[in-house]
Amino acid sequence: MRFTLSWLKDHLETEADVDAIAEAMTMAGLEVEEVVDPVGKLAPFTVARIVSAEQHPNADRLRVCQVETVDGMKEIVCGAPNARAGLTTIYAPIGAYVPGLGVTLVEKPVRGVVSNGMLCSASELELADESDGILELADDMQVGTPAAGVFGAEPVIDFEVTPNRPDWLGVAGIARDLAAASVGVLKTPAIEPVAGAFASPITVRIEAPEVCPVFAGRLIRGVQNGPSPEWLQRRLTAIGLRSINRLVDVTNLIAYDRARPLHVYDAGKLVGAEIVVRTGQVSAGSAHIAAGTPEHLIALDGKTYTPSAADCVIADAGGERPIGLGGVMGGESTGCSDDTTDVFVESAWFDPIATAQTGRSLGITSDAQYRFARGVDTGSVVPGLELATKLILDLCGGEPSEVFVAGEAPALPAPATFDPGHVARLTGLELSDDRIAEILIALGFEIARGTPWTVTPPSWRRDVEGSADLVEEVARIEGFDALPSMPLPPAPRAAGGVLNPRQARVRTARRALASLGYAEAVTWSFTSQPTAALFDGGDERLVIDNPIAADLDCMRPSILPNLIQAAARNAARGFADAALFEIGPIYLGDGPKDQRTAIAGLIAPNAAR
Repeated sequence: MRFTLSWLKDHLETEADVDAIAEAMTMAGLEVEEVVDPVGKLAPFTVARIVSAEQHPNADRLRVCQVETVDGMKEIVCGAPNARAGLTTIYAPIGAYVPGLGVTLVEKPVRGVVSNGMLCSASELELADESDGILELADDMQVGTPAAGVFGAEPVIDFEVTPNRPDWLGVAGIARDLAAASVGVLKTPAIEPVAGAFASPITVRIEAPEVCPVFAGRLIRGVQNGPSPEWLQRRLTAIGLRSINRLVDVTNLIAYDRARPLHVYDAGKLVGAEIVVRTGQVSAGSAHIAAGTPEHLIALDGKTYTPSAADCVIADAGGERPIGLGGVMGGESTGCSDDTTDVFVESAWFDPIATAQTGRSLGITSDAQYRFARGVDTGSVVPGLELATKLILDLCGGEPSEVFVAGEAPALPAPATFDPGHVARLTGLELSDDRIAEILIALGFEIARGTPWTVTPPSWRRDVEGSADLVEEVARIEGFDALPSMPLPPAPRAAGGVLNPRQARVRTARRALASLGYAEAVTWSFTSQPTAALFDGGDERLVIDNPIAADLDCMRPSILPNLIQAAARNAARGFADAALFEIGPIYLGDGPKDQRTAIAGLIAPNAAR
């Protein structure tokens, strides 16, 4: 999730700079990943004016320009086709790092003429994906004006949204938490309903309330679509979104501003006067389609999808033609274009689990699917539609119908009983009841004081289910740095063990042999039966029924055969002078007292030379 500081200040009255905002977000539990500062990136670049542009003597496609810059007159070689005398553009001095090229400018000749800087295109400054020439700015721009000010560049905060906080997927939700944390005063504009001029001629029928319990919509006729105004384009571009047209940009703006996904249908492309919400289905069979053939949808991304019976489908033509995947993506057949004049605006609530499964099964990830899969505010269905209506009327004109609502939104979160004394018991924070109530009310909770309190979470906080969740909210907003620091109680030391006589003798023998230069070996308690027989063992009672290897089929009567074999393996690898010892069990019979602990040692010196 990304947003700019100016966007946040549409919802929060604050004097805090971007670093203070990022710090406050971190302390309030929002995981800030990065603060991107394009102002710093564009710091070396300034406005310049081309005084003259002459043909390069050694290249047909290059021009030698005399440029008025903040550093005085500079001779710059430029290959842009629009480089001409009188053009106001952006200048990069020697030593500047050009982000779109990934290079640092150095003074060097270009076909024999030294270029003392560079004239920049939008793509070279990472202001656009591609460019046909250098930037063309208004003629009244003052030479030396910083590029950051020209393009309205400002810092962007990028943070990770946890799955339980879908309200953070809108700038308004972030502002609410920061206001509760005393970073500023919340000033999110209230959404005023827009009166409809006529009854909506398009209705909605819900056949699958388990995946879409509520669906609101309205027709707006007589709109004029086209490129969005500059302020809207800049706002979306700053967070990495591409401006498409006014209608689509309005839905993207509201998705990021209020965490409310919407969709706009071209009403002129709808078949029939009813939209049907159902699940995926298969053909019953016809002259051209075999029975059991699943339906297909060409979505707005140009790909064809086959929804299953678990996926939510939006359909027209009496429910026969799929025109969208509910909560995921609209269909190409009813998409809006610059020629669109009548639109039907959708604001619905789709089940999070069903939407998440649709995204996984069909391999679609969209802004709408990302939000609905986490749980969109159930109380934003009609307000989101009203806000979209106002923006569309402001940008595109038109006349709206009355709002048509099918179904019913899920019930609000259940109230929870809460003892404010739990805050001190669970966190150590000594806060007054008034302060606790102030924090919860600022976050949107409703409180009925009593013994205990009854606290009702807002519609956008379905993750709060009990007293511990409310304590966490209070601690988070008060500040985790305010939690008291207390040492852990000292743990009682465990009583030291006491060795028995046998263990003491084993430890003494081990230390004595190690001090004499012997290396301790740990071998198997088994050996082969023929080898055991050579050491007065090999009794049938000590043969193993299911040995781990054929040569380890008998319990050993002595440690020596295992040490002799270990010394042989060392000699075979070039280490003939082994000095080994082992302390371990031997088996003289199958009785309880026939297992004994023995100590054996072995020296295998080098043969005389």
